[in-house]
Amino acid sequence: MGRVLVIDDEGMIRDMLQLVLSRSNWTVDTADNAVGGLAKFDKAVYDLVITDVGMPGVDGHYVVHYIRCSSRGRTPIIGVSGTPRLLQGGDFDEVLPKPFALQALLEKINHLTEGGVRKPALASSTC
Repeated sequence: MGRVLVIDDEGMIRDMLQLVLSRSNWTVDTADNAVGGLAKFDKAVYDLVITDVGMPGVDGHYVVHYIRCSSRGRTPIIGVSGTPRLLQGGDFDEVLPKPFALQALLEKINHLTEGGVRKPALASSTC
């Protein structure tokens, strides 16, 4: 399909997403915090980024801002959070409150990538 970066400080969520996405023929890279995730983003090209919003230190809103202000700012981004209010006001292309149904995630991924082909991001940020 393509390559996806999953950034989440919860190991169980990262592992579950890696398993589900791998079974859907995605190449999956993971990071347990935003700093590590952005370092991976800088080194590789991703068709999609899934990031937790409520992480200690650097949060998912900064991840979105960083990506939007990069040369690959049109990369689709899905924000996930166990605190739904954190999903508001972000520059995400799609959001999902935790816990979420895996089918809902796969539908959002398919919508954003047309089955693995990157579509332009819907949002734009002020850098």
